[in-house]
Amino acid sequence: MPADAGTPLPADARTPLAASADNGLKIVVVGGFGVGKTTLVRSVSEIRPLNTEETMTQAGEAVDDISEVRDKSATTVAFDFGRITLDARNVLYLFGAPGQERFWFLWDRLFSGTLGAVVLVDTRRIDDSWYAIDRLEHHGTPFIVACNDFGGHPHTPAQVREALDLDPHIPLVDCDARSRESGKRVLITLVEYIQSLYAATGAPGAVGAVGAVGETPLKSPELAL
Repeated sequence: MPADAGTPLPADARTPLAASADNGLKIVVVGGFGVGKTTLVRSVSEIRPLNTEETMTQAGEAVDDISEVRDKSATTVAFDFGRITLDARNVLYLFGAPGQERFWFLWDRLFSGTLGAVVLVDTRRIDDSWYAIDRLEHHGTPFIVACNDFGGHPHTPAQVREALDLDPHIPLVDCDARSRESGKRVLITLVEYIQSLYAATGAPGAVGAVGAVGETPLKSPELAL
């Protein structure tokens, strides 16, 4: 496990929001049950993240398929929330959507006003990602796909693309949701992709030269770790 993997912020950790910040950019992390959405938000947030996790009970076994996530003891029942300062004016707000089917009715509300999305995938249960992609396409929300590393049988990018029927232009990356550096690379990939879409349409940049994710400078048009 990476040294920065899933390291929780101290209870008194606070990163004040700059008084000059006046542009909030909303990103949603979606995917199936137990793919690591809460972990990703927690690992990259500069503030103590808001989690709405509840302890899983035996009653839930009849509702949620836990066959591939036997070690999971808690589940998100509303959404996760974290924050990353991009620069003096721009702030990235992260929302992690619940993965269980019974909470999908929340997704359309979470997608409202969203700049872009990360679809987190467990390649052992790739079918669980279909609904997320379908709803994002329905809303016309730009998204990338990130395959979270659960140590299972490796799949080639071509196999994942075929299984998800991804358009060739949609970025597909590997990640470890426990690692802050890996999570930052996922978000940088999403920002780059959104910038490329705006550049292609000739519309004003939604993100522009966005400064930094955490302590990492982002340079336009080519973002760098």
